[in-house]
Amino acid sequence: MSVHESLKSLPEWGRLLELVRELAFLDGGLDDAFTLASGRSSRWFFDMKPLMMHSEASKLLAVLFNHRLDALNPDFVGGLELGAVPLTAIVITGSQNHHRKGFMVRKSPKGRGGRKTNNPPGIEGASLAAGGGVIVLEDVTTTGGSSIQAVERIRETTSCDILGVISILDRQEGGVEAFAEAGIPFESIFTRSDIAQ
Repeated sequence: MSVHESLKSLPEWGRLLELVRELAFLDGGLDDAFTLASGRSSRWFFDMKPLMMHSEASKLLAVLFNHRLDALNPDFVGGLELGAVPLTAIVITGSQNHHRKGFMVRKSPKGRGGRKTNNPPGIEGASLAAGGGVIVLEDVTTTGGSSIQAVERIRETTSCDILGVISILDRQEGGVEAFAEAGIPFESIFTRSDIAQ
């Protein structure tokens, strides 16, 4: 199971679960399937953008992510655009740990890095030039491909240590296995089976 047990005992977890069902989840039924970004078809569709752009839900996300991040103690959090960008802002804003900073990885580098930060092309935000521990954030995990792409870019272009990946939702469609094969610790706030049976 990808959800850390300590999360389920927090009142914020139960309330956010309700908001995921209300704001981010569609069930196409047995006959209707959604085509996902991965190209797969699924009965279930999750769009975390309305959740991340909701005042109460974003505060709950901040509490739950920072509960785990405080235990893992990364220097940096961030991930691949687009889903990880608002999530990173939520997590950083809600952190009581003022040394933790955020970054984003572009899907396609623009040919320059951060001019002031000395980041390599395609990595923007806080400077990763001096290295440090990184947790990669993701909104929805299906196969793990997006976050693995971000991890590979960070590993290839910085001296940072990847501490793991944390996602809002694990669709339970191979992500856990892909991260294990890549040697990347992975956890999520929810799994698909928490939302839909």
